[in-house]
Amino acid sequence: MLKTLKKIVMVALCATIGSTVQAQSGKFISVKGKDIIGTDGKPFYMRGTNLGNWLVPEGYMFKFKSINSPKLINEAFAELMGPEATKAFWKQYLNNYITRADIHFLKSLGMNSIRIPFNYKLFTDEDYLGESNPNHGFELIDRVIGWCKQEGLHVILDMHCAPGGQTGDNIDDGYGYPFLFDDAASQQLTINIWRTIATHYKNETTVMGYDLLNEPIATFFDTAHFNPRLEPLYKRITQVIRTVDNNHIIFIGGAQWDGNFNPLTGPFDAKMVYTFHSYWAPPVKASIQKYLDMRDKYNIPIYIGETGENKDEWIAQFTAVLEQNHIGWHYWPYKKMDNTAGVMSFSKPANYDLVIDYTEKPRGNFADIRKAAPQNREQLKQAIMDVLNQCKFENCTPNTGYIKALGLKIKN
Repeated sequence: MLKTLKKIVMVALCATIGSTVQAQSGKFISVKGKDIIGTDGKPFYMRGTNLGNWLVPEGYMFKFKSINSPKLINEAFAELMGPEATKAFWKQYLNNYITRADIHFLKSLGMNSIRIPFNYKLFTDEDYLGESNPNHGFELIDRVIGWCKQEGLHVILDMHCAPGGQTGDNIDDGYGYPFLFDDAASQQLTINIWRTIATHYKNETTVMGYDLLNEPIATFFDTAHFNPRLEPLYKRITQVIRTVDNNHIIFIGGAQWDGNFNPLTGPFDAKMVYTFHSYWAPPVKASIQKYLDMRDKYNIPIYIGETGENKDEWIAQFTAVLEQNHIGWHYWPYKKMDNTAGVMSFSKPANYDLVIDYTEKPRGNFADIRKAAPQNREQLKQAIMDVLNQCKFENCTPNTGYIKALGLKIKN
């Protein structure tokens, strides 16, 4: 297996030379009736994964429990290593976590697409992962799109973290409340960022489309207040995107973890797909029947943008259900630390448990932070920095059972 991974790395490195995103004159993936249509004019069913934990780090994928958003992870690292070392960590992390070799490997398995979750801050001058550069998002995503172009993978861009917070939980890197839907300035910034993104990628055929808001409005809040505000914002974003880009698909998720489409009144764009998420439901058709009914009712394509985080047996059964019902899929996630519920796993560094222990201690004020501080900071700093090497493709281990459950195969 190690020999195979090294071979993939060499192939990827050779192909990286000259990898840039350029406008293409080729065809775009589109929609017709209930189908997403590929560039060959035939139905296109997505088979792929989410690049979770790359542009939007999540605590559980770092083995943290008490700190679970990018903001909170960054704070803990800065307390342990200082701000400059933390900036250096993130810079290298973004370069190491997803590389040319990762993209080549995904294609070699038989995947045809990926979903890229991103934080809106990557397109602003707000400080995020060690940068305050409004072009940072394009620098990172363009690079991956260039690799995907070479491999023949398509890309969905997913605003996982919107201004103000669209979910009200850790996954939107906000403040624990879906302020987006009550704040006009946050809504306008969301619209402006999508206009900027659409302008940048309007001629890029590798990009399939735009997933406007990930899992808006968690179940914890007053849905009677928030749910009616979802579709109007979707329409405003779409209207502005269409002033610069008529080529790409608009992906629209439901409220409450992308699962509740009752607040939505039906398709409002000619190139639109409803995207739903589903975790831990029984792997049977009944679990997705309401989405199949919605597809029939509106004569619109549906696709599952996130699912997984389960045992191989469940993965195999649910994938079969999805494919039997002509639903494309992007499983969550591609890679994480010490776990079999994903395509790839990487080992926990030595002494990393000390980092985890630190994050579990009270740190609500400076007295608590001083009390929690380790005696040997260098030891914890090294454990954090070792993540940078462990997460590299060549140091990861493919989860062969999981890959097989997806109906994919590692090529020798």
